[in-house]
Amino acid sequence: MRTIITLLITGLLVASAATPAAAAASPEPTTATADASPALDQEDNDTAPADPDEDVIGWENGYWHNESVDVDRSDGLNESERRKVVNRSMARVEEIRDLEFQEDVPIEVISRDEYRNVSMERFRNMTADERLHQNVKWEATFFVNESTDAVEVQSANFGSSVLGFYSPEEDRMVIVSENQTSPRLEGELTLGHELHHALQDQQYNLSSIRANTTDGSNANSGLIEGDASFVEYRYEQRCGEEWDCLDSRSGQQGGELANFGLYLVSYQPYSDGAAFVQHRYEQGGWEAVNEVYDATPESTEQVIYPDRYLEDSPTNVTVEDRSSDEWGVLELNGSIDYASFGEAGMFTMFMYPYYESNQRDQLIDARSFFNFQDGSQELDPIDPLNYTHRYTEGWDGDRLVPYVADDSAETNETGYVWASVWDSEADAEQFATGYRELLEYRGAESVEGYEGVYRIPDDGEFDDAFYVEQRGDRVVVVNAPTLDDLSAVHGAAPDVSESDWSAGDGGESSDGETTDGESTDVDGNDTDDGESAEDMPGFGVGAALVALVAAVLIGRRA
Repeated sequence: MRTIITLLITGLLVASAATPAAAAASPEPTTATADASPALDQEDNDTAPADPDEDVIGWENGYWHNESVDVDRSDGLNESERRKVVNRSMARVEEIRDLEFQEDVPIEVISRDEYRNVSMERFRNMTADERLHQNVKWEATFFVNESTDAVEVQSANFGSSVLGFYSPEEDRMVIVSENQTSPRLEGELTLGHELHHALQDQQYNLSSIRANTTDGSNANSGLIEGDASFVEYRYEQRCGEEWDCLDSRSGQQGGELANFGLYLVSYQPYSDGAAFVQHRYEQGGWEAVNEVYDATPESTEQVIYPDRYLEDSPTNVTVEDRSSDEWGVLELNGSIDYASFGEAGMFTMFMYPYYESNQRDQLIDARSFFNFQDGSQELDPIDPLNYTHRYTEGWDGDRLVPYVADDSAETNETGYVWASVWDSEADAEQFATGYRELLEYRGAESVEGYEGVYRIPDDGEFDDAFYVEQRGDRVVVVNAPTLDDLSAVHGAAPDVSESDWSAGDGGESSDGETTDGESTDVDGNDTDDGESAEDMPGFGVGAALVALVAAVLIGRRA
C-alpha cells in the first residue's frame, strides 16, 4: 500500500503500496535469469548488445532493459546481486517512461517492524494543537470518534501499509520487507515503482510540488502516484512477455489497516491518478504527461474527471468567524487553520459505512464503486475504483474550520464549521440530502421546532449537535458538542438553548451562512492533513486488498 500520512512527515517521501501476491516461493534455490521460453527480444548475458559509448535510455550501469541477470534468491540477494537487479530495473523504467536517470539511487531494505518504528517517530513531533486539529477533521468525516486519536490511527495505517518509499531530501529509496529476520528485496514491481519516483525527482524536483490540504495533496499525488502506477502497470505487462522479472515471494500484503476510511481517501490518487495519466498519455504521449508537472491538478475533481483538468478550477470557499467569546478558531502557528477534503474525501465519507458495517449498510451502492472490466469480475487494473456519486459529483470547493473552547485540549470536545460550494443549486441539494442520510445512519434525530438541527444521542459514537443549511449552491454544516453550543460555535446556527430536545421533522433552513466576512485563509505549510506532496505524496490500498474487497462484493451478489 502507499501511504496516507504525507504532511506529517518531515521530508517528501514517496511510497508504494501492497501489490497482489505473485507466484509462491519455490523451496528450491532459483536463479532470476531468462525464462525457459523467453520472448525473442529478451537477451541473455552472452548475446546482449555491447554497452553503449554513452548513457542512453534503456541502459543503466552496464545493463540493458531486456538483459538477464544471474542472481541466486535462495538466501536473499547480496549487495552485488541487488545492484544488478536495481540497475536493470532503472533501465526498464527509463525504457517505459522515455526519461533518463541522472544519477544512481541508493537503496536500503528494512523489515516491517523497523519501518513501524521509523513511522512512529515521525508522528511524535506533532504539537497538541496539531493533534487536536487532526481529531476534529477526521471526526467530521465520521472516520474516527472523539475517544480515538486520529494521529495514532494514521500512524498505524502508515506503518502497516507502506511497502517502500523514496525520500528526495535524502536521495535514497527504502524497500520494506515482510521478512522480519532477514529483510530482503522481494519483487521487482515495487522496486520499479519507487525507482520511478526517484526518476521523477531527478527530472521534476518533487520537493517543489506542495499542497496545503488533503484535497490539494491528493491532487498532486494524482499526478505523482498516477504516473508511477501507470509505469508500474506497463512494467508488469512486459514481465513474462519481453522481460524476466523477479516475483514477489512474500506476497507483500503489509499489515492490517487501523481504519479503512482514512486509507480509501489516500488510495484515490492511485486509482484515479493512473487513469488521469493514461488519459494524458493517449492525448499526446509522454510529452503531454510531462507538461502536467508544470501545472499540477488543482483538485481531486480534476483527477477523477481528466477532462476538467485546467478547465474547472475549485472555488476558494470562505468561512466567516461568527463564534462567541467561549469558542474560537483552532490556530496553528505557521500553518493553515482549515481543512479541505475535496470530492474524493467527501465521497469516501459516504462510502465508508459499507466497510465499517462489514458490507451490511450502504449509503452508496458498493457495486458502482468497483470498476469491473467489461464482461468480467476483474477490476480494471488502471482505474479499479470509482470515486464518484451524485452526492459529491458537483463539488466545487470546501473548507472545514475547527473550533475549540478553553478546555478542548483536555476534553477533546470541539466543534467545526464546514462550508462547501457546488456547481449548481441542484448539486448542493444532492449533497445536503446525502449528508442528512449520513446523519440518520449515525443515529441522529432532528430537533423539533428547529429546521436543520440534529442531535446524535449521548450513547452514540459521535454524540454531537449538528446544523445543516443549504442556500443556493452553498451548504454549511455546523457541529458542536451540545445544542447549546451550536450558535456559540457559529452564529448562523439557531439558538437552541431554550429547546426541549425531542424527535421531530428536520429540513433546510432559510437563514444562516453568507460568503461575506473574515476568511480563515492563512498562508503556511500544512499540518492540516498529514498529507501533502511536501511530505509524502503517495500510497494507496494495495491491489490485492482491492481485489479482496471486490471478491466480498461478488460473493454477496452471487
